[in-house]
Amino acid sequence: MHALIIRTSILGENSSSNQLIDHWLANHKPSQVTERNLVSSPIPHLDAERFGAINAASPDNQQAPIQALSDQLIGEIEAADEIVIGLPMYNFGVPSQVKAWMDHLARAGRTFQYTANGPQGLLENKPVTVIATRGGAYANTAHDSQVPFVKQFLAFIGLNDVSFVYAETLASSEKRPEALATAQAQLSAA
Repeated sequence: MHALIIRTSILGENSSSNQLIDHWLANHKPSQVTERNLVSSPIPHLDAERFGAINAASPDNQQAPIQALSDQLIGEIEAADEIVIGLPMYNFGVPSQVKAWMDHLARAGRTFQYTANGPQGLLENKPVTVIATRGGAYANTAHDSQVPFVKQFLAFIGLNDVSFVYAETLASSEKRPEALATAQAQLSAA
């Protein structure tokens, strides 16, 4: 199995999501791993120039490297059999690094197309495990803006087999060990 690992935490080795990704890797032992660390190797945020380059039908010399990055990110998803995304919650949303990654994945005619029935994802569906780490408890509440957004985006590009593993209340020193142990158990069973 070829796993694509997406690390997004600004906390490095102290990151709960990174620790849980490491737990997943240790338990699933994929034969091949591609890691994309969106913090140590950030993807530029979208602007008009970048948007034009990503979507150019015939990119010029300035646009070509920008579109090549988008192609590389899409290729990593296409090559993987399974995707694991570490997703800490920062200020009630996804890390901006994740949004920049998504902006480079959304390409009309490449990862999605509009049809008479609405948008259709063009990527081959495969399992995606999202490890959602949060200081508070947000799962299944109106304050969880991450899950609907991430599910909607992934489905938009064709990835519908998405499961979430939560490690919540991590800001509480009393609840943190149990929250991490529960998430580890779910990742081991998955």
